[in-house]
Amino acid sequence: MAAQSRNITELENASVWRLLIQYSLPSIAGMVVYSLYNIIDSVFIGHGVGPLALSGLAVTFPIMNLTFALGTLVGIGGAAISSIRLGRKDQEGTERTLGNVLIMSLIAAVVLVIPTLLFLTEILTAFGASGQTLTYAYDFMLITLLGLPVTYVFFNLNHVMRATGYPKKAMGSTLLSVGINIILAPIFIFWFKWGITGAAVATLLAQVVGMVRVLLHFSDAASTVHFRRGIWQLRKTIVTGILSIGMAPCLVNVCGSAVTVAINRQLADHGGDLAIGAYGIINRILILFAMLVIGLTQGMQPIIGYNHGAMKPGRVLLTLKYGVLAGTSFTTLGFLACVFFPRGIAGLFTDDASLISLAANGLIICVLAFPLIGSQIIIGNFFQAIGKARLAIFLSLTRQMLFLLPFLLVLPRFWGQNGVWASLPLADVLSFIVTLLFIRRFLKYYRLKNRHYLVPGTGKA
Repeated sequence: MAAQSRNITELENASVWRLLIQYSLPSIAGMVVYSLYNIIDSVFIGHGVGPLALSGLAVTFPIMNLTFALGTLVGIGGAAISSIRLGRKDQEGTERTLGNVLIMSLIAAVVLVIPTLLFLTEILTAFGASGQTLTYAYDFMLITLLGLPVTYVFFNLNHVMRATGYPKKAMGSTLLSVGINIILAPIFIFWFKWGITGAAVATLLAQVVGMVRVLLHFSDAASTVHFRRGIWQLRKTIVTGILSIGMAPCLVNVCGSAVTVAINRQLADHGGDLAIGAYGIINRILILFAMLVIGLTQGMQPIIGYNHGAMKPGRVLLTLKYGVLAGTSFTTLGFLACVFFPRGIAGLFTDDASLISLAANGLIICVLAFPLIGSQIIIGNFFQAIGKARLAIFLSLTRQMLFLLPFLLVLPRFWGQNGVWASLPLADVLSFIVTLLFIRRFLKYYRLKNRHYLVPGTGKA
């Protein structure tokens, strides 16, 4: 009980900057290691199987985004509800949320896996797979889909673990899983000669280990939130709360799937399988730096959610301020790395000179507005963490559907492949302007609404 009380007291009273470091560093480390696994996995596939295998892997991105979308619908929403209820000292409600997250994770996996497996070949073909790339994509997705229940339980409960005061332990679960993955992947790909299937099997086995560790944590009565009788019935208020908050990141990834399909189709028309492989490389790199910011938001979420629930708006605003500064720094770092070392980065994935040239050129264009991405991710997740689901959803859809998708349909007609790449920074600039307008307006309203909880003239609690 002492440990539980300490975790809660820290969220309410400790230095915001120290809390942000304490909660974010484990999340960032976990996200970076997980992204590095994806990069290393792609490197193994690129060098051990070939450039067409990278293209096949890139074709699976829309389905992977969809699976991730349905997972975040439950995991991110459940984490936000957990921290808000914990901030309100609602222990029973927090534990019921935990039980609902587990049940919803299993339901979501079954709902997605069955129809996708039945029509997997047709789906991959529609997403741009052809010939040998279809074989690679099918082999990878078959194992990935069969293991989806494990994936959802592991990642979604890990989100709740982090949100209820155990950021280091959540990071440990991620690091353990990724470490096992990095060890097994080259063994299965190079030694057992399982090719791209070996990469998928390594991922699944590593996630089984992570899932077991997370389940053991919540089975321990000493944990702040834990399994007990009476939490396994789905409650309408909890389910709707989880879905409303989780809808924003879910829709981001659903729209990301639509965008990825559009990118793959346009690249197939304006460059073929090799151009799709180039996008696969670019996507891995951009995700690495985006994951730095997402890790930061995962650390911010329990701080914002708890203090919002505890009516401490000054701490909420201070967390947002520090988050925007740090997030912008991360994406600016990504911009500089990609602009100054594009060929070196692309060369990590393949020895094919043509593929390196395509990827390096695309990488430079894609990151031209990348410094703006950090603040957009932070602000979107801020609205999500305080329960402003509709606003978070709107901002999430703005970049993907209102700007990026139309650019992808129009610009390649005039600029070919470069039109595909240029669509990303143009959409980033316009969506940044929209996000800036909304956050400025909201902050005026938020300070006015909570003026009785703020120190006059300071904007602080």
